[in-house]
Amino acid sequence: MKDTYKSITKPSSEVLFKDRNSKFFGYAFPVKTEEEINIYLEELKTKHHKARHWCYAWQLGKEDFHYRANDDGEPSNSAGMPIYGQIQSFEVTNILIVVVRYFGGVKLGVGGLINAYKTAAQMALEASETITRSIDRVFLIKFDYPEMNVVMRMIKENNLNVLDQKLELDCKIILSIRKNEADEIFEKFDATYKVNIKELDL
Repeated sequence: MKDTYKSITKPSSEVLFKDRNSKFFGYAFPVKTEEEINIYLEELKTKHHKARHWCYAWQLGKEDFHYRANDDGEPSNSAGMPIYGQIQSFEVTNILIVVVRYFGGVKLGVGGLINAYKTAAQMALEASETITRSIDRVFLIKFDYPEMNVVMRMIKENNLNVLDQKLELDCKIILSIRKNEADEIFEKFDATYKVNIKELDL
């Protein structure tokens, strides 16, 4: 079962593709919410306020993906879907790609537009740094102070990632565990005397 996904670490540098006097500026941004997407779109519309089209595609999610492709006035499926095709080709998610077009006075035709938007999106992705991240599940462990050594040993032996902890008379630890290992780790803690574990829905 796959428990990793690919995304980009930071916004790409600006790239430029030219075809018959039309300019296509490409950008890629790491995003997690539609609110972030809208902020980046507004920033680019301000920066390129004289452009003719701001076409884009985005994909969000680690396992259950949802996406949108927008032609922004270009002929149907000549801009947004070619951009989205590059997101699929590079197998990245939590990403927004925007291609800004300045019309150069010569019509490119649907085939020319598809090639231009696809190429600008590809260039933006090639200018980005890609990272592979694990898909994790998050668990809360509760136990009394005397069980501390047992719990800490299990955390160390299984090389688990501690997100937060409160170690007092009644102790709480929040763990992030890789999806493929989560059930096995859960059972280990669940079988440990006086240790309570439950999954958090984040």
